[in-house]
Amino acid sequence: MKAAIALIFTLLIAGCASYDGRELKPGVSTGAEVLQVMGDPAMRWRDPDGSELLAYPRGPAGFTTYMVRIDNKGAMTSRENVLDMKHFALIREGMNKDEVLRTLGPSQPQWTVYFDRRDELVWEWRYCDPWNEPARFNVLFDNTSGKVRSTQSYTEGMLYRFRQVCSH
Repeated sequence: MKAAIALIFTLLIAGCASYDGRELKPGVSTGAEVLQVMGDPAMRWRDPDGSELLAYPRGPAGFTTYMVRIDNKGAMTSRENVLDMKHFALIREGMNKDEVLRTLGPSQPQWTVYFDRRDELVWEWRYCDPWNEPARFNVLFDNTSGKVRSTQSYTEGMLYRFRQVCSH
């Protein structure tokens, strides 16, 4: 029984290690190795120079989306979590949906909301804020133009408190 538990624990640890691709090394690992370790990406873009950008969202329960860059020779050049304040700051009013997707990867479809009166589409990502608290980042689009209107961010604790106040 102890051997079986140890085997299961070892397999879980090995599964977690490949989940984020931490063993992949920029300049050393290949695109084929990225696919072998991390699986098929949720989204993939090919740039005019032949390089690729691969998106690996780890939600809805997870807090990360890994963007992996593969150069035109097939080598991985970078792997980074893009659900952080540095990347959120790159989202600007007037950006189109593809620019947002290439920056943050796909949002969680079950959290996409359309507000008819404002003709506004909202995409949402879950992340850990700088204080390591679960939080949400929203991008609000003018639905007609498909351009970013604004963004907002709030902790899940704030959302829970808001729902408590509004339900009374």
